[in-house]
Amino acid sequence: MSTASTPDAPPARAARRPRSVRQRSYGVARWLHVYTSMISLLIVLFFSATGVLLNHPDWTLGSTETRSTVTGTLPADWRAGNAVDWLKVTRALETRGLHGTAGDYRADPGGDTLSFRAPGYSADVTIDPATGTYTANVDSQGWVAAMGDLHRGRDSGSAWSVALDLAGYFLILISLTGLAMLLYLKKLRASALLALLGGSVAVGLLMHFAL
Repeated sequence: MSTASTPDAPPARAARRPRSVRQRSYGVARWLHVYTSMISLLIVLFFSATGVLLNHPDWTLGSTETRSTVTGTLPADWRAGNAVDWLKVTRALETRGLHGTAGDYRADPGGDTLSFRAPGYSADVTIDPATGTYTANVDSQGWVAAMGDLHRGRDSGSAWSVALDLAGYFLILISLTGLAMLLYLKKLRASALLALLGGSVAVGLLMHFAL
């Protein structure tokens, strides 16, 4: 009498060894490096391109500078007694096409003045205190100059200032995580440290001769 053979039970899987702190740290560094690279590469591309343009101010790339004059008369309530209502003045001038951050307010018997500043743009306004008529000298320097001002964070407002801070943090993070990954890989550790040392010396020498 034959008995049916029973299939062999599958071998038990070996228990997975817990990852060491070093391995977990490498995994976190790699994850951060990959995802911050997506943003950081765009940041590097922008600042690299605009940095080249800043280094060659004669490259206009079809961008042209235009200068114009805007004249008009402010609303009757632009003054509150003997004081200038700068908010009303600013709003009135913005309706005439002036834009950017308003500032440099100055009340003077010879003429009240203020200015508007934005990347690649400036407008200097003079107001006749007696009549409320104004003259604005507007200088639009073109998109190349605007990109240069954005690169430097000049006349770009608080929102762009925050964006520059975030860009700096992203670049710091991607640099540190990339360095951590290189230090984890034993085969590349020595050459990576030598390259880091050589690059640091080269940059230091360039800064020394530039100053």
